[in-house]
Amino acid sequence: MSVYDQLVGQSHVVKILEGAVAAARSGEESQEMTHAWLFTGPPGSGRSNAAIAFAAALLCPKNGCDDCIDCKTAQSGSHIDIELIKTEGLSLKIDDIRELLSRSSWAPSVSGWRVVVMEDADRLTEAAANALLKAIEEPGARTVWLLCAPTITDVLPTIRSRCRHLLLR
Repeated sequence: MSVYDQLVGQSHVVKILEGAVAAARSGEESQEMTHAWLFTGPPGSGRSNAAIAFAAALLCPKNGCDDCIDCKTAQSGSHIDIELIKTEGLSLKIDDIRELLSRSSWAPSVSGWRVVVMEDADRLTEAAANALLKAIEEPGARTVWLLCAPTITDVLPTIRSRCRHLLLR
């Protein structure tokens, strides 16, 4: 069993994410692990599921076993080191992002990473996107940003240029 089992037809993405988790564990500088990721794909492709599975694998002592408390709480949305941002309204406003930025700078509580999963990065207002950009440009040492959007063009060029892009089918 693996946290990636639910990502049907996304073996190309799973391979990249597994490599990133392995690189993060090794602690060596590499191109595989980065502090900001952009998951895109059409509705139903599982971009949010992929981001949450990746977050679980980063926090799991067994790289995403799908059985431990870290995997279970990550996937249920209740892990203390994961900030899950879902849009309630039509957009994510700057006040929402400012509040998030203060929490995202905290050190991880029980794991090696603090992970922010933003399900609707395409709904950021311009002011909110600019505030988020500053955090992505100057990330916390143990903070990983996982942004999700339908297409890469739905996100400001300045943000997407600082993220590793994964396209889900």
